[in-house]
Amino acid sequence: MAKNPNRPLSPHLQVYRWSPQMAISIFHRATGFVLATAGMMTLLWWLSAIGGGAESYATFQQYVVSAGADGTVLQVASNWFFRLVALAVTFSFFQHLASGLRHLVLDIGAGYELKTNRLWASVAFVAAIFATALVALFVASRFLGVL
Repeated sequence: MAKNPNRPLSPHLQVYRWSPQMAISIFHRATGFVLATAGMMTLLWWLSAIGGGAESYATFQQYVVSAGADGTVLQVASNWFFRLVALAVTFSFFQHLASGLRHLVLDIGAGYELKTNRLWASVAFVAAIFATALVALFVASRFLGVL
């Protein structure tokens, strides 16, 4: 097939200039995937604990429900990988919530002006970071005794 040099280029990510609106749309999908994956893994863990018998389910409850009276939950929470995953899931929750509320406002028909749309996309990022920081500070001070 012969190439016609006069044909327009296909629009792709290298052609577009990145904006907060594009980034928040991609982040909304990515955080939805993170939340769905974390939720599915927790559900599968719960179902396998139920299928594993009383001892297995007691272990599941100890990790998920218990306040760590015997120290096991706090030992898990002190693991740096667990903290990183918990922080990522917390950020994903708040980012998905903030961008979902933004999409709800857009579905109503408001906020389509360029400046307003860009502002609310940026506000959603800032709100997610702020809410994640508040939760991290609360958990660090209340449960881990760090602060």
